[in-house]
Amino acid sequence: MKKSLLTLFLFTAATSVFAQDAVNYQLPPQAISDLLLAKPTPTVSLDSKAEWMLLSTRNSYPSVEELAMPEFRIAGLRINPNNFSPSRQTFINDFTLKNIKTGKIAKIIGLPAPLAAANAAWNPSQNKISFTQTTQKGVDLYIIDIATLKAVKINQQPLNVTLGGGITWVDDQTVLYRVATKPASAVPVKPLLPKGPSIQQNVGKAAPNPTYQDLIKTPFDEQLFEFFATSQLVQYKNGTQTLIGQPAMYADVNVSPDKKYLLQETISKPFSYLVPAYGFPVIVKITDLSGKSIKVLAELPSKESTPSGNDNTQNVPRGYEWRADEAATITWAQPLDSGLIKKQVPFHDAVYALSAPFSGEAKELFKTVTRYRETIWGNGTLALVKEELRGKQTIKLSRYNPTTGTIETLYELNETDNYNNPGNPVTEKNAFGRQVVQTVDNGTKLLMNNMIGSSPKGDLPFLAKFDLASKKNEIIWRSAEGSYEYVADVLDANKLVLLTRKESQKDVPNYYIKNLVLRIADRPVTDFTNPYPGLEGTTKEKITYKRADGIDLTGNLYLPKGYDKAKDGPLPTLIWAYPREFNSAADAAQIRGSKDRFTMLSWGSPIYWVTQGYAVLDNAEMPIVAKEGKKPNDTFVDQLKLNAEAAINKLADLGVGDRNRMAVGGHSYGAFMTANLLAHTNLFKAGIARSGAYNRTLTPFGFQNEDRTYWEVPQLYYEMSPFSYADKIKTPLLLIHGDSDDNTGTFPINSERLFNAIKGHGGTTRLVFLPYEAHGYRGKENILHCLWEMNSWLDKYVKNAK
Repeated sequence: MKKSLLTLFLFTAATSVFAQDAVNYQLPPQAISDLLLAKPTPTVSLDSKAEWMLLSTRNSYPSVEELAMPEFRIAGLRINPNNFSPSRQTFINDFTLKNIKTGKIAKIIGLPAPLAAANAAWNPSQNKISFTQTTQKGVDLYIIDIATLKAVKINQQPLNVTLGGGITWVDDQTVLYRVATKPASAVPVKPLLPKGPSIQQNVGKAAPNPTYQDLIKTPFDEQLFEFFATSQLVQYKNGTQTLIGQPAMYADVNVSPDKKYLLQETISKPFSYLVPAYGFPVIVKITDLSGKSIKVLAELPSKESTPSGNDNTQNVPRGYEWRADEAATITWAQPLDSGLIKKQVPFHDAVYALSAPFSGEAKELFKTVTRYRETIWGNGTLALVKEELRGKQTIKLSRYNPTTGTIETLYELNETDNYNNPGNPVTEKNAFGRQVVQTVDNGTKLLMNNMIGSSPKGDLPFLAKFDLASKKNEIIWRSAEGSYEYVADVLDANKLVLLTRKESQKDVPNYYIKNLVLRIADRPVTDFTNPYPGLEGTTKEKITYKRADGIDLTGNLYLPKGYDKAKDGPLPTLIWAYPREFNSAADAAQIRGSKDRFTMLSWGSPIYWVTQGYAVLDNAEMPIVAKEGKKPNDTFVDQLKLNAEAAINKLADLGVGDRNRMAVGGHSYGAFMTANLLAHTNLFKAGIARSGAYNRTLTPFGFQNEDRTYWEVPQLYYEMSPFSYADKIKTPLLLIHGDSDDNTGTFPINSERLFNAIKGHGGTTRLVFLPYEAHGYRGKENILHCLWEMNSWLDKYVKNAK
């Protein structure tokens, strides 16, 4: 693999910085290793008739050696150059089918071995399942026939899934997919002598953009991107493969509801050096099923000129899609404010439609007062229109009548107001096989599914009926207190037959069929067992407390097995958190989460340390609230202090946390929070910051939900950057970063620079670069070593602190 110069530089820098403390891969305590490597429970996919269930099992973590396989990083993509697919995927390693009526597990014949599957999808009648199989040499497409329980490979040429799976069931016998047009061995070879220097220029055109990673940097990168992005669209039907149209860089292909047309979005040149592939110029056109062009709808420019700001958009059409309730109608949105949300206009967006044969003029359907997001189509008299303002954290749902053209608001609320969220509309398949709005009670009500169901008692998911006339939501079923159960699927809306997923603190999540009309006993359809016996006996509690300005906070408190407060006294404590912005203090104070959820562990969880004698406060609320007409971040640091002080005081008052042995940690924005707390307080004995950004001037066009630029509020960017106060960080800080971080803004150089700054001022710090890791860590050896680093740091500076 040819690494980028940045990666080589960071690896060299990390090695030189660290040479005096180099170590081989280490293992954390056995209890932590066992929890990390526990086999996860399968994922579940049920057919709409509740006859068959597909169980998919995934590997826990690949080895670092697998992560080290060849990889190209181009146009915001990470590509395996050997097989035209994204690199470093997590694959399904086993499929089984379970007959719901008999309860018997059926083994599927013909699965490739070893199985490395992805993109599983049912056909319209749900009697077949397609999936991709990835090897180092290529990607193949298989179809499982439920009747015969056999899997058969159907493609003749290797697939190209570089720009996504791109696999679509047209009907029960017909599948569309994309294949590579050349063998991987034909990849362009980088010449020793380039054609010339790499040059970018700008002539008076504003192009504010986030700090994306892995962008195109040279003309040779452009060659590579075009090679890997180009594919041929293919139709498979009853054993016959037919080429559709010509090779192109397909970003998206969608079949019309009547299955007569294709809506194609293909990437065109010039490629941008400022935004990833999904922001490149795109040609939007309609073709027939043979690929013959019928109408070019738009030639959209690169998104690099999108105005900065959460709710600003390009002054071009956007969101082309088929209308789900008509045979062949395209809809899209167009800004009426030149793309600038602060512009004073009565309407900010308009939505248009054009129907087959696509020769007439587009028809305006409706206008929206704020920024249009999407339409959930229903029928000739009902559709649901969603508007959203990210900057103001508001959402609005309206009822649109396609026949009369009328539109009326059903509800508006803050998107952070979880208590009053009515849920999401349940959908059903129409005659075209498309998902449309499901109505009940003779079309007078919507069925609403809230899979979170926040309440003052914690999260209690519910199913409700929303009356379209009164605009009131009536809850018809809610998870019982003492457990956490949500509706995974509505199997029959009229008879209210549901598939639910239920769990409790002691009971691992399992699936059940529930009948709200007959009210018979729930029928279990899975019998998964506890993958974490090492956590049995630990306790979990949702604690509530107030910060000094009166805002209510919560967190999930975990205590070790057999812990006795009276006998054992206060424990060393790890507080793990991630800040969130709120425009409403009332919303910030709402209780989130449930004490009754089963504890499921990911690689990044802090809960491992409850096995090592620590009290762990996970998901400690760290709200940053807009005050007195200001933006939330205007008082970011002060509010972090209030949040941390409140958590520490609560744990100390409970008698379970030793205020003199407190650690704080977080990942990404949580790492940013951690470094800030250590720079501005003396509340903690140690901090752990994983994969963070610490100098906000390196993300000058905004970050997180902050949409003001550095040039608008330079002092804010300075004050929010812990790098600015590196000389104040004297509390021991462990910095961990994947050396191949792919997240916007969190370049590995962030950790390197903060480490050097703290070291330069005599602080106590340690920098760990994990080889080949992106923003989320995946390599088994790396994660185990990461946990060892964290455990050693906590033991040295917290548990055994002087």
